[in-house]
Amino acid sequence: MKPLKDKISVTIDSDLLVKLRQLADDDDRSLSQYINLILKQHIDRKEKKEQ
Repeated sequence: MKPLKDKISVTIDSDLLVKLRQLADDDDRSLSQYINLILKQHIDRKEKKEQ
């Protein structure tokens, strides 16, 4: 079963959004998929540091 997802609205600096769109495209992912991926990676790194 797919994980549950929620829709939210966020404000992102224009220059950051341009870079995120390019990185997502380079990785052959949607912007939403790419943001989820990098947020998960960030959280994983933070949790490993805390251990």
